[in-house]
Amino acid sequence: MTVLVIAEHDNGVLKKATLNTLGAAFKLSSDVHVLLAGKGVDAVATQIANIAGVTKVLVADGDALAHDLAENLSRQVLQIADAYTHIVFAGTTSGKNTAPRVAAKCDVAQISEITAVIDSDTFERPIYAGSAIATVKSLDKQKVITVRTTAFEAVPATGGSAGIEAIPVVADSGLSTFVGREIVKSERPELTNAAVIVSGGRALGSAENFQLLEKLADKLGAAVGASRAAVDAGYAPNDLQVGQTGKVVAPQLYIAVGISGAIQHLAGIKDAKVIVAINKDADAPIFGVADYGLVADLFTAVPELTEAL
Repeated sequence: MTVLVIAEHDNGVLKKATLNTLGAAFKLSSDVHVLLAGKGVDAVATQIANIAGVTKVLVADGDALAHDLAENLSRQVLQIADAYTHIVFAGTTSGKNTAPRVAAKCDVAQISEITAVIDSDTFERPIYAGSAIATVKSLDKQKVITVRTTAFEAVPATGGSAGIEAIPVVADSGLSTFVGREIVKSERPELTNAAVIVSGGRALGSAENFQLLEKLADKLGAAVGASRAAVDAGYAPNDLQVGQTGKVVAPQLYIAVGISGAIQHLAGIKDAKVIVAINKDADAPIFGVADYGLVADLFTAVPELTEAL
């Protein structure tokens, strides 16, 4: 049984989500190949070959794969799919965009956002926004899976010596065209990798007030997140949204400021090790999951906490 993992990268650096996805793949088999599809990816291929346990790196390096277009990437995966019992993607924006196309072409059901591997056919996955865990068994001969990366430990990035093999690159599908990419650059940690996150909700009242969190985050070396309500209100950009419909995070410390604790938000922070809530509403649902809670006006509590640190 050989498993194929689809690498996530920016053509220069391998993304950490791939290491977590490999953590899930190694629970299925010790024979794990990685498909690296991109443009000018020699350095990334070397990074993957050094990952402990990877047995082969398949490299498709060409223009059609330069921008991670799902239409082309799915064609590249399908080119080699028949050789694998399991095809595994990270449950990221890219993985969620490509996996359904592969599953449909393979005529199998996609198994989404797994959080545990029971055996080669059986998996656990959250349902009802994380309120319950379903155990699902697939009878398909081939499994196409996305992985909730926060549920699996990252494998060591060094210690391996996998072979690197170039494979033919598919032609451009012509179904989509890369126009441009706007990337927000920040010195803060990326939300999905951060050890500490300070996150704000609609109670902050405005985009200007949201900056209160940045001062606290600066003191803690933390990433800044936001509830969907805060994003919908325009207080924070979409890429800061934490929750079932945003980013799923697993920090050591999550500080929720002015967040009520809607179920979709809680689904995104359930793997946080310690949750601290600051809210003036003592009946806010967030206190039901918080390890530490402070019932207080955030406009008083946050500056005082920042000053005290």
